[in-house]
Amino acid sequence: MTENQGPAHKKDLTRRRMILAGGAAVAAAGIGAGAVANASAGESGGERGGSGGGKKPTGQGEACYRLTSETTEGPYYIDADKIRKDITEDKEGIPMTLRLKVIDSDTCKPLKRAAVDIWHCDALGVYSGYESMSTGGPGGPGGGTPPTGAPTDAPSGAPTGTPPSGGPGGPGGPGGPGGGGGGHSEPTDDERYLRGTQLTDQHGYVEFRTIFPGWYQGRAVHIHTKVHVGGRMTDAGYEGGHTCHTGQFFFAESAVLDSAKAEPYSASTTTRTTLTEDTIYDQSGVTGGLMKLSYRKNHIARGVVGSITMGVDPDGTQDGTGM
Repeated sequence: MTENQGPAHKKDLTRRRMILAGGAAVAAAGIGAGAVANASAGESGGERGGSGGGKKPTGQGEACYRLTSETTEGPYYIDADKIRKDITEDKEGIPMTLRLKVIDSDTCKPLKRAAVDIWHCDALGVYSGYESMSTGGPGGPGGGTPPTGAPTDAPSGAPTGTPPSGGPGGPGGPGGPGGGGGGHSEPTDDERYLRGTQLTDQHGYVEFRTIFPGWYQGRAVHIHTKVHVGGRMTDAGYEGGHTCHTGQFFFAESAVLDSAKAEPYSASTTTRTTLTEDTIYDQSGVTGGLMKLSYRKNHIARGVVGSITMGVDPDGTQDGTGM
């Protein structure tokens, strides 16, 4: 303060600081004003980074990410041939926007022009391309007559039937209906709904429009993914390169229970496996594929946004077939 800056100036400076501080408080309060439900890694003890990933220090004040868990490919993968953002086709279900980011887990730099595949079952547990092999849905394996009410709480006791780590032909086994085993099965039909591929942008992002998946015997609710690098786009799709990541995305129990109250999910009578019972999910939170989910509280049927950052090794090969 200079000699000609008396008490009046000091008082005015204090007032300006109070106004600025008050404005910041109002802005902070406004961030949480919306009635939005967030189901994320915090529910299972996983670490939460700013972009939805488990982070590690790099020694330079930068947030980097752990290598995202690799999982089995499962029997229902079909090679990338649908380059598209909207994979819904005519399937009914809760609208879902899936926002994914792919980064090099060692350098933290985004991977641009990486091809990201996703595929998952419909609201009643059926996979396109394998409708005759899939479980779930009224009248199908694990189905039956639709119940009059929706489930309101987590299931009690262990799921019935062979566990997802069963042998060939069992739920989760190669060729079996669980979708978790490593053995690949040839498609049984020409349907391709809820499958798609996109290239990441310069910041490592892709966004898909789909529906909230349902469940089937032996597995918790999940979405499959693969990340390919080093290839190129052709008229036939993405060709060449190699698969550097094969994984699955998982859903917090609270969100799954909310979805089970909405049609057509409430029509399923298939025994549901919880996140803690699933033998593919490694219980590591975001690192294991647990997404951050946002939706309007008590109105999940209006839509869900799911997001996660995948830390991958672009030089590695992880096709998920040998697990």
